[in-house]
Amino acid sequence: MSANQPKFLEDYPTYQVKPGEEYMSPEMLAHFRNKLTWWREQLLAEMNTTIHHLKEDSAMPADPNDRASQEEEFSLELRTRDRERKLIAKVEEALKRIDDGDFGYCTVTGEEIGLERLEARPTATMTVEAKAMQELREKQGIA
Repeated sequence: MSANQPKFLEDYPTYQVKPGEEYMSPEMLAHFRNKLTWWREQLLAEMNTTIHHLKEDSAMPADPNDRASQEEEFSLELRTRDRERKLIAKVEEALKRIDDGDFGYCTVTGEEIGLERLEARPTATMTVEAKAMQELREKQGIA
């Protein structure tokens, strides 16, 4: 990784809107496509690192305490990778929404999600308000 490459999603440069620029302009969409593609590559690299680590450290230690520690470590790594696998699917869905022309718009209300929210969570499919209402309904058992 070169020195100017971001290490975390939060470090990825944010889009600078030009005066008079329309929401989800081609330049804006290109920014989010690049950001999502970069994020997917980071997640895949992490998954490959884990697979390599699990293969290399797969020999079972003789000591039961060491074996239990190793199994717990592997279990935690596998749960993390499972979450990342699901996140990769969400990234793929966001890239598809860019291709389909739906990216940046709430799937519930059709309103603009907003650049600030998309920069923080580029896989977002709802406005903050719509997401809050969904979560409230889920808590109440209505969803």
